[in-house]
Amino acid sequence: MYDFAALWDWVGFAVRWVHVITAIAWIGSSFYFVALDLGLNRKIKGPADGEEWQVHGGGFYHIQKYLVAPAAMPEHLTWFKWEAYSTWLSGAALLMVVYWVGGELYLIDPQKADLALWQGIVLSAASLAVGWVIYDYLCKSPLGERPTTLMLLLFGMLVAMSWGYHQVFTGRAAMLHLGAFTATIMTANVFAIIMPNQRIVVADLKAGRTPDPKYGKIAKLRSTHNNYLTLPVVFLMLSNHYPLAFATEYSWAIAALVFLMGVTIRHFFNTMHARQGMPHWTWLVTALLFLAIVWLSTAPMRWDSYEEAQARELTPYEQRFAEAEGFDEAHDIVVGRCSMCHAREPVWGNLRWPPKGVLLETPGDIARNARAIYVQAGLSHAMPPANITNIEDDHRRALVRWYRAAAHTTP
Repeated sequence: MYDFAALWDWVGFAVRWVHVITAIAWIGSSFYFVALDLGLNRKIKGPADGEEWQVHGGGFYHIQKYLVAPAAMPEHLTWFKWEAYSTWLSGAALLMVVYWVGGELYLIDPQKADLALWQGIVLSAASLAVGWVIYDYLCKSPLGERPTTLMLLLFGMLVAMSWGYHQVFTGRAAMLHLGAFTATIMTANVFAIIMPNQRIVVADLKAGRTPDPKYGKIAKLRSTHNNYLTLPVVFLMLSNHYPLAFATEYSWAIAALVFLMGVTIRHFFNTMHARQGMPHWTWLVTALLFLAIVWLSTAPMRWDSYEEAQARELTPYEQRFAEAEGFDEAHDIVVGRCSMCHAREPVWGNLRWPPKGVLLETPGDIARNARAIYVQAGLSHAMPPANITNIEDDHRRALVRWYRAAAHTTP
């Protein structure tokens, strides 16, 4: 049906919001428990490792933590796991919707790697699994007893993956996949390490055995890693809105610096929550890292010049839309009403780069972004903002006719 594009956008909308909602729940509970653990008063005598009184929402809460486990299994025990699982599952679904189904547009960059779509999808899926295997091996090796060295090696692996992704995928896909790579490690920590260890402790309590404290120690190490990786993952998941981050020559290095910023920001809050002072030096380091990112973002954008784009042979997907009935009219409308912003060198206002890195100058550009044009400027009035270039209703109907004519043709 010709409205499949609109329906598919709503599918993406639904999956995206499930991902956002579950991610908020996971991040919120994760940050809360780290702050709680760091802020416990451990000077109070008793069986607990520490306790804290809190006030919120008109009520007072008395919280105690046991280093390994209480003497007996409590009747009611709340588990925190579905937030992590739901976040990863919805994120994987969104990855498939945007970068697998839409892989011809958003996944493979033919100027970087000559890969078929199915090869890109296999590489996408396999890379996520490989990251967990390497990371888990390092954690279970003797390096697990040297957390600082382990974190440095993890950072090195993330930098290598950032560089590797940017050698194959589009800038948007590379950033997103680095975020998914990291989020897979975080979720696997919960699924394969933290939850099984907690189940062992619960089983020991039920059987009347004294739980081994090593399980709590291992789980806490993985939880700490998750805590420091959270903020960079959030940035990477939102990076597709910022071409200055994903479309420049050194996007892979920008992603690497974002991980360091995540460490400095979390170190400040973790130290503060532990009542060990306010390490304001982290503000300076974070600011310097951000300035380095700004400087790197001024490198040339990674896309073809106008002349190269004009000379490049169209892909079968682009050819389908470029040869559809009504393309010439649609081309003239888009060039006349949209390309002043969505150009390699925008001429509208103070723009220096096209919004979201979307280019609408050449026939290939327009054909490649056909579905976005159809949804944003045909079915809806989202583009241009405030209809600032005065696209008339007849023009929007022409864009709809062109897209639907192409959608009804056999690929």
